[in-house]
Amino acid sequence: MSKRTSEVVEKKLIEFEDEPYGEVIVHGGNDISFDEAISAARKKSMKEVTKVVFLLNITKVGDYACKYASILVVVDIPEGITIIGHHSFACCSSLKDIKFPKSLMSIGDGSFHNCSSLEEVDLVHTNVQELGNLAFAGCKSLRTMKVPDSLQKFGYSVFTHCSKLFPSDINVIDDNAVVAYLRSIQ
Repeated sequence: MSKRTSEVVEKKLIEFEDEPYGEVIVHGGNDISFDEAISAARKKSMKEVTKVVFLLNITKVGDYACKYASILVVVDIPEGITIIGHHSFACCSSLKDIKFPKSLMSIGDGSFHNCSSLEEVDLVHTNVQELGNLAFAGCKSLRTMKVPDSLQKFGYSVFTHCSKLFPSDINVIDDNAVVAYLRSIQ
């Protein structure tokens, strides 16, 4: 099988020819600017990404790193990552399965915003201390969310439009009610 490769740095896509895998983004931990993330060219290329490979020895999934990777289904975030940056996986509408490392401490603003196929998130085995604003907002298929005791900071509207996650009597914009409910069902 022949492979075309490019330099292994942030923002480069590697395309595997003759394989049904589409494109792979190799992530080196760098942030991407908002302007670049929303550019038409990047949005188009991200729609072909089916896999993310994280380089060794990085500690952060960069801001906007995988935004708009709409056919990405599974993400395995490796041990050593402590931060998932802002909007890292936003609008990954096919994302169903995420494996989080024990080392994870922070999930940034909008990190999984509009991941509409995401059904279950288990953070219990992590060291997550912070969920950023709108971190899981718009995850309309989300049914199960397990949070660790280490969670200390809870952003606003983390679970807005996650109607399958909470009973109708829980006000999803009342952070205290949301955290209390999530801890009660574990």
